[in-house]
Amino acid sequence: MVKRTLFFGNPAYLSTKNDQLIVKFPGDENAEKSLPIEDLGYVVLEDPQITITNGLLMKLVQNKTAVITCDKQHLPCSFLQPLVGHTEQTERIRYQLNASVPLKKQLWQQTISAKVSNQANHLLLRSKNALKLKRWATEVKSGDLGNIEAIAAAYYFQNLFDDDVVEGFSRNQKGIPPNNLLNYGYAILRAIAARALVSSGLLPSVGIFHSNKYNAFCLADDLMEPYRPFVDSLVFDIVNTGCNIEELSKNIKSELLKIPTIDVQIEGKLSPLMIAMSRTTNSVQECFAGSSRKVLYPDF
Repeated sequence: MVKRTLFFGNPAYLSTKNDQLIVKFPGDENAEKSLPIEDLGYVVLEDPQITITNGLLMKLVQNKTAVITCDKQHLPCSFLQPLVGHTEQTERIRYQLNASVPLKKQLWQQTISAKVSNQANHLLLRSKNALKLKRWATEVKSGDLGNIEAIAAAYYFQNLFDDDVVEGFSRNQKGIPPNNLLNYGYAILRAIAARALVSSGLLPSVGIFHSNKYNAFCLADDLMEPYRPFVDSLVFDIVNTGCNIEELSKNIKSELLKIPTIDVQIEGKLSPLMIAMSRTTNSVQECFAGSSRKVLYPDF
């Protein structure tokens, strides 16, 4: 089932009654809106003056709804997740923690090959040369010892945006726009990956490649890599509308919050991105358990 994404950018009071999310706005106490909690996949809280009850938080977590809060720069900065996301969580985490180094290297090889291939297909969609990326996607070795991911990313972003649209663009978190749009989109994608991992009974913090001790979402960062071109494509379309991208406007955020429901192709069939991500995380769990050797990733 495709879940809804709610975004709150203004002061609001959020509570619950009869398994419904109840929304009230300051100065308009008579106006009350309600939505079924079971329909919600993501709730993004941006305004610092939002008040939310503990009862609602409890029900959202029990529904496996990702509650995302934003910082002063309006970028997602935290993600609320349940302590128990799957009935077999203990066993699945044991498999994850005991995964061998060769297995992790093979999974990372598949991940980077899928990412570079999707980057190539995105460039082709934009009528740009992708021969190098196509070749590099086939040359990724176990563990990506040749660091093809970084080489491909540099080439990809150098050629993605036309100079007459975005002059001198390079991918940098603190760089010129549309880096701000990419940052926001990737943060949403990260939350989608983390939510799917928890639902699959895995620890988002224990990765197959990323291993920074200060990063609580290493595995989420690993598995979202092949999905990044879908965010890039959405940002590319926004940029080409000619709108002001210096700041993240409400309309731009509204477009980026459609990421969970973007249609992607996985195993030859179209599926909302959030559903595809769940298939990806479940396939990784099967690899950890030894019942499979292949991670399912979408094809751009």
